[in-house]
Amino acid sequence: MIKRKIVIDRIIEAYENRDLETLDQLAIPTFREINKKNSFKSVLMLSSNNIKHLSKIESLDADCIMLNLEDGVSKQEKPFALVLCAIFLTRLKKCDKKLVVRVNALDEGGYEEITYLNQFMPDAIRIPKIRNKEEVISVLALLNDEIDLHLSIETADAWHNLSTLAVNPRVSTFYLGVLDLFADMKLSQALINIENPTLIYILSHFLITSKAMGVKPVSFVFQEFKDEDRFTKWLELERSMGYDAKGCISPNQVKLVNAMFIDKEAEIQRAKVIIKLFEIHRDEGITGFVDKEYGFIDEPIYKGALALLT
Repeated sequence: MIKRKIVIDRIIEAYENRDLETLDQLAIPTFREINKKNSFKSVLMLSSNNIKHLSKIESLDADCIMLNLEDGVSKQEKPFALVLCAIFLTRLKKCDKKLVVRVNALDEGGYEEITYLNQFMPDAIRIPKIRNKEEVISVLALLNDEIDLHLSIETADAWHNLSTLAVNPRVSTFYLGVLDLFADMKLSQALINIENPTLIYILSHFLITSKAMGVKPVSFVFQEFKDEDRFTKWLELERSMGYDAKGCISPNQVKLVNAMFIDKEAEIQRAKVIIKLFEIHRDEGITGFVDKEYGFIDEPIYKGALALLT
């Protein structure tokens, strides 16, 4: 723990001093155990230049962490965000959360960022503003074969070409970017409300087209993170339509998504296995251990599993 704190202090000091060279020395290419699970529900966006947030990744409730290099990261901060992203990937050689890096648009440095990040093995790369299958093919040719490819559907071209984009099984997830999509189609963002038939159509078409190709559809980010009532209404609608994942920008949104999209049967089965594993280990005098499938299990987790079944 002390060693980890010393390293964090070095990272913070180098970042505050705008010392990109020292940060680059701390980003050591490493082998990571890729998290291939695609059952995540909540996708929490973290700016990759925020060390405080990056250092809390393991304790966050989100199933998927989106390490963001694009929107919300200024041009001056982007080089620092990239190297900090790499550093924290090296610190998380195995993680039960899906670690996805959203790079910049391909013509705005995305290709170069992918080349750099190949050394640090994120679980997936997310490409913003994708337009067509030719771009997808060009990224797959560059991307490490072990890393999945996620796409943001937020341009008129991407919408028009949606059914053609899953050119390879590694293209595993689509994210609906409603704000950018409406802007690119010259539609008023005032139309983004729960009663609007155009938006209902978009949600339906996006879901069915993605599912038909075997791609996971993730619903759009609701920007007004303090309005939890409206956010919950969106979740209720999306669940009724068949969605099981949504982008988030706050811890409270994550909690609401996890609660709304819970698979009760799967959770019950998981609880039963955890109880059995804990009791087997407890009989051997072990009350804290790591299971390959279910992660760290100790007495509080065991009691939580018991509570779920009562």
